[in-house]
Amino acid sequence: MWASWVSATLLVMGAAAQGRPQEPASQLVRRVIAHEVQAEKHDNSYWMFRLQQSQSGSEMRTEEVAETPHGWVRRLLAVNGRPLTPDQRKKEDERLRKLLTDPAEQRKNQEATRNDVQQAQQLLQMLPDAFLYSYAGRKDGMVKLNFKPNPRFHPQSRKATVFHDMVGSLWLDVRQQRLAGIQGHLNQEVKFAGGLLGHLDKGGTFDVKQEQIAPGVWDVTYMNVQMNGKALFFKTIAVREKDIRSDYRRVSPHLTLAQAANLLNRKTNTLVSNR
Repeated sequence: MWASWVSATLLVMGAAAQGRPQEPASQLVRRVIAHEVQAEKHDNSYWMFRLQQSQSGSEMRTEEVAETPHGWVRRLLAVNGRPLTPDQRKKEDERLRKLLTDPAEQRKNQEATRNDVQQAQQLLQMLPDAFLYSYAGRKDGMVKLNFKPNPRFHPQSRKATVFHDMVGSLWLDVRQQRLAGIQGHLNQEVKFAGGLLGHLDKGGTFDVKQEQIAPGVWDVTYMNVQMNGKALFFKTIAVREKDIRSDYRRVSPHLTLAQAANLLNRKTNTLVSNR
């Protein structure tokens, strides 16, 4: 592994100085994304972290999240920076109790987590073929590439269509062969079924950053999606979500839902007692 990192760094960062042809940008993307996908498939670690999230212009919710093999367990800590009221804490207790005692709710929770992972993997695997790339700079071990849609690529889903119609930039950590960030915007209106099922307006933005949270372990720590459009029957839609993750702590890969809930409850009680 170390040899491959050194080789990659010398190839990309030193090619011009040594007078050798620079690695084609598309080839660099394909190599890094292949490593990214394999690294994620073999990452069996589980974590607790702090999540700040707002959707469609709603309030900012701060949650403590624990990952388990059975899906995420979440506990609301604050809304718009304000601690929960007794009534809000009661509702959180009831929601967690339902998750721990209702098999249908547990299946729903696990399926939602699995779907999120699969969709992220699918979009990631699109990157080498969906866009055309060109070098745009290097800084602090990162290579910046600009991208635009590849006219020969034909997306197979609505989400893939939106993703493919973006132009922007991505940043690659060449030494570790990881995707560090991607930022793009819709350079044209995106129509679904020729506009019959709706559209997304030109100019919508997508911004994601990924960081190393432990040696060899990376996670998305920032995501900001801001898009607007019209759905069927002229209903205005807003795809707006902002997520910020922080304060990562490793947990057991054998954590049960009940154990995860206990960890979250202890964390919540500690925060309340410290106020």
